[in-house]
Amino acid sequence: MRSTPTRRLRLGAVALAAATALTTATVAAASPQPGSAAPVGGLLGSGSGSAKAPLSSWLSAHWSTLSAVTPTTVMVHAADVATARRAATASGLVVRETFDKIGVVVAAGLPLQIDAVRSKAGVTYVEGNEPIDMFLSTSNTATRGSEARATLTGANGKPLDGSGVSVAVIDSGVDPTHPFLRNADGTSAVVKNLKMVCDPLEVLPCQPVDAGSLNTDLLAAGGHGMHVSGIVAGRDVTLSDGTRMHGAAPGASIVSLGTGAVLLIVGADSALNWVLENHATPCGAGVPASTCPPIKVTSNSYGPSGGGEFDPNSATVKLQRQLVKEGVVSVWANGNDGGDGSANLSNPPGQDPTGGIISVASYNDQDTGTRNGTVSDFSARGRAGQFGTYPDISAPGEGITSSCRIYLPICTTGGDPRDGGNYNTISGTSMATPHISGIVAQLFQANPNATPAQVEAAIKATAYKYANGAAYVSDPAGNGTTSFDKGHGLVDVVAAAAAVR
Repeated sequence: MRSTPTRRLRLGAVALAAATALTTATVAAASPQPGSAAPVGGLLGSGSGSAKAPLSSWLSAHWSTLSAVTPTTVMVHAADVATARRAATASGLVVRETFDKIGVVVAAGLPLQIDAVRSKAGVTYVEGNEPIDMFLSTSNTATRGSEARATLTGANGKPLDGSGVSVAVIDSGVDPTHPFLRNADGTSAVVKNLKMVCDPLEVLPCQPVDAGSLNTDLLAAGGHGMHVSGIVAGRDVTLSDGTRMHGAAPGASIVSLGTGAVLLIVGADSALNWVLENHATPCGAGVPASTCPPIKVTSNSYGPSGGGEFDPNSATVKLQRQLVKEGVVSVWANGNDGGDGSANLSNPPGQDPTGGIISVASYNDQDTGTRNGTVSDFSARGRAGQFGTYPDISAPGEGITSSCRIYLPICTTGGDPRDGGNYNTISGTSMATPHISGIVAQLFQANPNATPAQVEAAIKATAYKYANGAAYVSDPAGNGTTSFDKGHGLVDVVAAAAAVR
């Protein structure tokens, strides 16, 4: 793999995404605090001081920018979906979508209606449609992933390559026909290719549309998802210059949920909700697992710019916790905001302490496969002493070569286009995350009966303690030592596979 400069890349979509959710017309000068009553006077209520369900911190901070004439999308939380729907409807909100298993409805309305739903019986939380970014940035030698594949077998008797497991990649999209994702028999590693179509006017629910063999990354004007998918499950290829490469789990299957290049949280949560409802049979009840394996892990390389505090009330957290209960691991990029440990810059959902939810820091193997490299400068740090903000594990995320298409925007930013631009080299925690997603597939192949918590524990307990960066300290939650910049250390697939059996 060729050496390339460290890059800190984003999709540059924050401003556009925010403009989609918000308009310039305002309804009040003040903003309600999370958990407070809405501002008094004018459009926002009587100021009686009655208890109201709290707002998410993002919605509270942006309350003054909500349009007085254009509906805003929110998520209304309750103990069950019937209560949430009833409250939303009674408040005049238009219900667009439901997340049945976690008691959340996606609804749209004006500030008066959003404020009103907070006082309805059973409503516990009102969450805004927050803009999110994709976190951009091979080394299966440093992770010992290639060694595990060559020397170990899974419970199915096949080399430890992730076979028998599907990884749900929630990202901009994918080209299922790309040669890096082509099986020896000509079929694609992508067994299900969905395009999450979200109404730009935020009136209708996000709908999963089966895109078949279409390039959903082209429809999204992306490239990020194409690169990520190759890191997860790229098959064995030899490039024209003789470079041989493969993904972390070259036997795993991919279920792609293309959310587009401009992300808002409702679209991403709709994709997670689809996984929650379909993980056991992602291609339909009539399709055998041998053709389309169950989803055992979601790969999530996106989040709010600048990190932030963990929000246990968010729909994202409720969805991923329910996924864990149903045997599915969630893997999160920790973010690309760097830091020095003085502030928490980690991606909020990755801070979830629930076993089976894993946040990933970026490791630089110096283009040699060394296990004694460095923490990437761009990799987001947690706050020193605040253990819940630390990343869980490190994986290669700097200078990663994977599948691209030169005509896709993200693929034009890579530093080393090869084979006509079908491959390129990019850096970011987005590239570290799919390494871990593929490795989780390998571990479930090693032990299909493992729980998500057991998989995470095995990864942490066996991590290689590379020395660069902050000192390791005792992890109060167990599993040895950890650090605010690199978590428990560099993932070790061989050791983790032995520990999870």
